Formats: sequence, C-alpha cells, structure tokens
Amino acid sequence: MRKFNEELIQFIDASPTPFHAVEQMVKVLDTKGFHKLDECEVWKPIEGEQYYVTRNDSSIVAFNYPFSTDKGYIIVGAHTDSPHLRLKPNPVTSSAGVIRLGVEPYGGVLLNPWFDRDLSLAGRIVYLDENKKRCEKLINLKHPIGIVSSLAIHLDREANSSHSINAQTDIVPMIACGEDFDFSSWIMEEAGVSGGKLLAHELSFYDVQKGSFIGIKEEFISCARLDNLLSCYVGLSALVEGKNPMVLACMDHEEVGSDSHIGAGGTFLEEVLRRIAGDNFSSLMRQSLMVSCDNAHALHPNFPSKHESQHAPLLNRGVAIKINANGRYATSSRTQGRFVQCAQAIGSETQTFVTRSDIGCGSTIGPIIATRLGIETIDVGVPTLAMHSIRELAGVSDAYGLKQILLSIGEY
Repeated sequence: MRKFNEELIQFIDASPTPFHAVEQMVKVLDTKGFHKLDECEVWKPIEGEQYYVTRNDSSIVAFNYPFSTDKGYIIVGAHTDSPHLRLKPNPVTSSAGVIRLGVEPYGGVLLNPWFDRDLSLAGRIVYLDENKKRCEKLINLKHPIGIVSSLAIHLDREANSSHSINAQTDIVPMIACGEDFDFSSWIMEEAGVSGGKLLAHELSFYDVQKGSFIGIKEEFISCARLDNLLSCYVGLSALVEGKNPMVLACMDHEEVGSDSHIGAGGTFLEEVLRRIAGDNFSSLMRQSLMVSCDNAHALHPNFPSKHESQHAPLLNRGVAIKINANGRYATSSRTQGRFVQCAQAIGSETQTFVTRSDIGCGSTIGPIIATRLGIETIDVGVPTLAMHSIRELAGVSDAYGLKQILLSIGEY
C-alpha cells in the first residue's frame, strides 16, 4: 500500500494539467503493451490485446479486448480536470510597478488557498514553426514564476472575519517587476521553441509544492488535484493489473459540466464502445457495469454540522458509496448491493455518503454516462477533505481499498 501511494503522489505531481495526466497514463499503458488507436482509422482489434485512444490529448479511453459475452465490461470512469486558475488569452497587465498575468477561475475553485503560494505554469501551446507548420507542444515550467500576494491585515482589519475575494481583481498572479513584457516571446522561449510564432495557448497555474504524507503516523495524503487524479490512477492501476474485461474512461471538463466533445456528455466513450462491440453494443451495455469514481466529502472534524450525521464518511475507513434520491448520483440498490458484496468478500470496508437535505448536492460523470449509454452505474469515491482547494487531503488506505474492489468486482 505504501508503494502504491508513493506512485500515486508521483503520478499527480507529474500531472499539473489534464494534458499531462493523459501523457502520464499513456506512458504506463505503452510500457504495459497497450496499443494506440487512431479515431480517424478503421479499427481491427485482436483478441487478447489491449488498446487505448485519446481525444484532444486530455481525455483517454483504454480497454482490453474482447469483452466477456457473459459479464460485459467493468467500465471505470473518472475525470482528468481539477479546479484551477486558467491564463486568459491576452493575460499581461501591469500595476504598481509589477507585471501580472490575468487568470480566469476554471470550475468551482476554492480561491482562498491560492494566496502566497509558489506558482508555476503548465499546459499546451499551439504555434507556427520556422517552416510555417502548425505545431502543438505540452509545456511544464516546473519552477515557480508567479505568486498572488495577500493584502496585509494592517490594511484589512476584517480579513479574518468578513473578507471576500473578487475573482477579477484579487487573484492576479504577479511575475516580474517592470511595465513591458512580451508574453508570446517569453512562453516560446520557455517552451524551447525558436523562430516560431505563438498562435494560442491553454495554460494553467499550479502550486509547485509536491504531494506528501502527513500525520504522526503518516496516515494522510496531502496533494494537489486528488479530485480527481486519484481516481484516474486507481483505475489505471486496476486496468493494467486486472484479469477481468475492463474499460478505463478518464474524461476532461467534468468540473465545468462535461458538455464538450471530450467530456462525459460528449460522444467519445460511446463511440469507442460502439466500435468495440459492433452489433452487440446494446447487449454489452446491459451486461456491463459503470463504476463512476470521484472523490466524496469526508466528515470534517471542525465542521461536523455540515454533514448528514448517518452518512458522513471518515478518512481511512473505506471507499464511500454516493447516493442521492434525486439522481445526482447514479447509484441504485442493485449496483450498491453488487459493490458491497464484492467489498465484503475481499475484506474491504465501504461507507455511504449522502448530503444533508438542506445542502445542495454536487454530481459526477456517473449520471451523465448512465443516461447516454443506458448502463447500470454506481457512484463511489475516496473520502476527501478540502475538496477543490489548491491542496486536498485523503487517507492512505482508501484509494488502495478502491483498487482492490475494482480488481475483483467483475467476478460478482
């Protein structure tokens, strides 16, 4: 379990954006003998082989072939994106003698923790090379280049009691002193591209502090983007180690609604499954199970009143099964029963998560994919604190326990 968690942290540290997360997953799949497929070509999968296909370099579907005609696939779903600060297209501004880069919050980002952090940039650039050919490149600067500095309490005596954050004016990372700054030339130089012309970019700030084990017995994992790269890595590990027919679908844009050609609301996963199954698509969906893996809100020790007391999962007490009467999660009694039976058979703990009836419930890719594919689905997640913060907290045993269930649930 320790080795698994160390590799989990290494995976997340190397994945500051969805592009980099998919890149890391591809490296693992290539090492394990998976073959890359191209959506523009005709597929002729071979029995006994394993494959993957990417879209936009930020979503990926991987599978072993063929599926079981008796049990179908276990489809593990997760998402590659996390709330963060995304660079605006024309980001450069200057104020008070410093150069700043304007950002736009992506998803439901918790803004307070972004102050006074060492920030770097990562993402994708599109440019013309010296021969006027359009090219793409992933970049990760790795070293800190920006910071959002807090206003001193002497200038805001109410900071600890009533301070609110204006996303337009208060969260603007500063990167240098001066008045003039050629962003395009600078980012091309940082990317190691000479003689080219920047056309577009998708760049995000992230905290350079690496993930770590926390606690006197190192019971906790503190890391950025646990929501939801933790689930991506759990699913990846189960796929490459498992014996049962499995599909891993890690989708971008969940944090902004999933409605895109690379999100769960798009056609990506469905098109892959239809190409695998052919005329057997409908029967495959009836025989398969979707396990939507996303993080669950753990009971917060400082704010217990924010939780439904009978359904508040604890850290290091097992994976949480997420249930909502109004369909915000896709779990049914049938899918829950199958999941719990498997967990009990292999000695893994489970918990249930239900939000308070007077607090709104979030959602996952589970209901979206269940609706699109007509597949029985269960929503589960590793209990997590500080969700959507720049650093989140989880227990060391829960992700490992989820992996063990995913390895075995095809037998139940």
